[in-house]
Amino acid sequence: MRAFRSGTFDFADGFLYLSYIPQCGLFITFMSRSLKKGPFVDAKLLKKVLDKKPAEAGVVKTWARRSQISPEMIGFTFGVHNGKQHVEFTVSEEMVGHRLGEFSPTKKFVRHGGKMQKELEAKKQQAEIASAKAAKASPAPAKKK
Repeated sequence: MRAFRSGTFDFADGFLYLSYIPQCGLFITFMSRSLKKGPFVDAKLLKKVLDKKPAEAGVVKTWARRSQISPEMIGFTFGVHNGKQHVEFTVSEEMVGHRLGEFSPTKKFVRHGGKMQKELEAKKQQAEIASAKAAKASPAPAKKK
């Protein structure tokens, strides 16, 4: 097992194992999650965040949907890939602990179909047309001087 050290991260066989980052007090791993291991934050993403300030960073584009949001990310605008495009959002305090993928939905809900749905939409459209005609037909009250 050949391991080498790159900055503050320990890489061994292409994987990152329980490396402590003193600047932010985080443990980074590529193993399955448990509370004793701490939150998972992608190493490249964390490096981008630690190097810049929120005001000058612009949009930080990432494909790391599994990364958790850490307190150092507050104020940054992330563009998280949903499979087709990057969905942008700004991180706030309430988002800490959630994963980036939660704020970039991958599926688009269109609607439920069927005969009943079409009938409801037709009635709604007829009601809108009737209300528009009624508004045109009734004369506006004259203004008093």
